[in-house]
Amino acid sequence: MELNEVLRFADEKVFSTTGKHLDDLQEAILKEVLQGRKYATKIAQDRDCSEGYVRVAASELWKILSDVFGEEVSKVNVRAILERAKFYNSYSSAIAENYGTVNNNLNVCQERARSPTEPQNPQQTPKQLHIDLGDAPEIFTFFDRTSELSTLENWITQEHTRLITLLGISGIGKTTLSLSLIDRRIKTQFDYVIYRSLRFSPSLDATLTNLLQIFSQPSEIPQNIETKIAQILDYLRKYRCLIVLDDVQMLLGSGQLAGQYKTGYEDYQLFFKLIAEVCHQSCLILNSWEKPREIARLSKNNHPVRCFVLGSLGEAAKEILNSQKLSDEETWSTLIDIYQGNPLWLELTATLIQELFGGRVSEFLHCEMPILDEGLQSQLSQPFGRLTQPELAVMIHLANQPEPVAVSQIFNKIPFSPSEIVNAVRSLGNRFLLDAVEREKITLFILNPVMKQYVKTQYS
Repeated sequence: MELNEVLRFADEKVFSTTGKHLDDLQEAILKEVLQGRKYATKIAQDRDCSEGYVRVAASELWKILSDVFGEEVSKVNVRAILERAKFYNSYSSAIAENYGTVNNNLNVCQERARSPTEPQNPQQTPKQLHIDLGDAPEIFTFFDRTSELSTLENWITQEHTRLITLLGISGIGKTTLSLSLIDRRIKTQFDYVIYRSLRFSPSLDATLTNLLQIFSQPSEIPQNIETKIAQILDYLRKYRCLIVLDDVQMLLGSGQLAGQYKTGYEDYQLFFKLIAEVCHQSCLILNSWEKPREIARLSKNNHPVRCFVLGSLGEAAKEILNSQKLSDEETWSTLIDIYQGNPLWLELTATLIQELFGGRVSEFLHCEMPILDEGLQSQLSQPFGRLTQPELAVMIHLANQPEPVAVSQIFNKIPFSPSEIVNAVRSLGNRFLLDAVEREKITLFILNPVMKQYVKTQYS
């Protein structure tokens, strides 16, 4: 067969099985291999990415083709398998045997249709729930997040979401919520429940090795990262797993717009993409106070991917003030509003009130608000230390505005181009450092009182 005919045939078979066409990178890999070329270096140069990134994509491509054609596919035998499959027209029976019912040429993923508690392979399902929370913090107090828990539980158990990103400013309670979700709601519906923090920025290779040690003996763990990814995906198909990766923002770079990975960490982007797109019966939760760039794209196009932005505790935050034995309960709602219902911000402020104002909230509120505890300033310094110069200029400008402003009103106010300003505002939103409000069908931007005070204190 001619090259284009082979490529077209492969794309048709993949689409008939998965409902998705080969993407540009997969087509480029297949084209180079079918012509007997060493694909990794050329494609990496053409696409300005690492060779490792290309090899991981190729490994997943061979896995997809192996599933489609019912036999092991590699760069060595892919052309022979494609030509033989076309000649014998055997793909239909392979799909029916390996994937079940096919409706209108769109494969129905068995993992998606299976009951959340039904194992894919009963013979290999653990005899009991395996929980490995690693270095997860112990949760001593959990304040009411009933609505949030219900939403997340529904996404995982009813909608079979594969990838959930739990987002929000530092201190808002993402770690507490995800651990409470495990303990209070859904752990019994999984074979494996795993928590890992990425606070020390481990490489993807190190993270995969750590996870694989839970499923297999160290001697069984492969050396190359492509095989490790394939092995992890196999375990996610074989067992129903819930994996929480905390502190994902530590994989992202400073001094550049939000969501871009640090040099050497780009492979995480492909790994998360595979978790979202490859058929399996598990769920990965990512906790971050900065949105990874690929998440917005993955959340579209009917992918089983969801984003949840965690907001104020609201009235439930009164439990924090009560636990600190503060007085003047009638003023607590005002205090909660000023500090945005952020549990950590309120705990730090409540301790300050107890130590310097005898626990009297009314006396504290007579001061010029908001007062920023040293610990709170330290917390805010972390995301601010990542900002680009246009982002910082936008924050300083907004801190000096009494009312919300539109993006166009910032033009010519700071020494950056309209494109730089637009991108900066968008990036700040992905860092959860500014708020958007709608007025008369116009989107306006403003800083909350804590952010505004921090900017004035640090950059005036």
